[in-house]
Amino acid sequence: MNRNSLANQGKKLKQWNALQRITAVFQGEIPDRVPSYELTINPGVIDRLNPGMSYYDFIEYHDYDAVGPNVTWDGLGLVKWLDEAKKVFIDRWGVVRRFTTDVIPVPLEGPIKSAKDLAGYVPPNPLEDPILVKVEELVGRFKNRRATFILGRDVWTGSYMIRGMENLLIDFLTDPAMVRDIVGMQVEYYKVLHRKVLAMGVDIIHLVDDYAYGSGPLMSPELFAEFLLPGLKTIVKDIKEHGGLCMKHTDGAIWKILDDIVSSGVDGVGPLEPEAGMDLREVKEKYPGLVVMGNVGCDNLGRASTAEIEEEVKQLIQKCAPGGRYILSSGNSIASSALPENFATMMRTLKLYGGYGEKGIT
Repeated sequence: MNRNSLANQGKKLKQWNALQRITAVFQGEIPDRVPSYELTINPGVIDRLNPGMSYYDFIEYHDYDAVGPNVTWDGLGLVKWLDEAKKVFIDRWGVVRRFTTDVIPVPLEGPIKSAKDLAGYVPPNPLEDPILVKVEELVGRFKNRRATFILGRDVWTGSYMIRGMENLLIDFLTDPAMVRDIVGMQVEYYKVLHRKVLAMGVDIIHLVDDYAYGSGPLMSPELFAEFLLPGLKTIVKDIKEHGGLCMKHTDGAIWKILDDIVSSGVDGVGPLEPEAGMDLREVKEKYPGLVVMGNVGCDNLGRASTAEIEEEVKQLIQKCAPGGRYILSSGNSIASSALPENFATMMRTLKLYGGYGEKGIT
């Protein structure tokens, strides 16, 4: 059944499943209520709310509308330990990384230290990416019931991981040819990987490379447009040509590069960082054809009262939901710092106030 018929079926029966709800949002139609999903949910939060419950059962229990594999470090492909006592390992790209208290291990050293290293570097095989095993389970369980997604990459994160962020930023000015070669390698890898997961039945590729600090982009808008935007456009175009929807998340204050991001052809943006001044209503007003997603503050989920969370969710619904094209989520993901009672309040408030129709959102 194609996406058009799924959305239409929901309207005719006045009974919507999660996939129909997400489909309607991306088509600019009005579903029965505001849908929701999260990029990742910390396992500790799941266990505090529903002890012993698996991630996929948690998704079903809280009735999320889209679901991904919840890949954190285990999706990186730990190749071997370099120092297990210090939690230092090498990943399948040859990047030396270390586990900390963060969900994603920090990079310590990349394999590309010179043009000579790049000339002899062989990237991993995208058809052996560890995400593929998880996608098989994901699609097998949720196909035609809930929208499915993976956290994909475009060109920035993988490039700075193998070269080092500081080195790559210097290369923008001193060795642009090397930058283009590194970026091109990322484009080719993720085109193959994204095509494969779409062929397996995934609906959405959610690109998650972070381009900015809280104060602004990691590089000038001019450098972003010259070195990263062409690759981003290529990846987004390829996703859509192979039947996928494409969302773009990035941390930080991205107003200076948001026009460029939107020009890539993404179907939507978010979650964005409210603490960095990324107001979703402003984004939606400026780009009315985009789906917007977010934006309950992660800091608030970890320290605010339940009453404050309820009010924040209600305000987001009132500001962003009218006219459709809105998905509610946190401003990034559900981190270990999120208070279980605040998570529960966010979901309960969505169900109470997120409905469209005669008595709901106008």
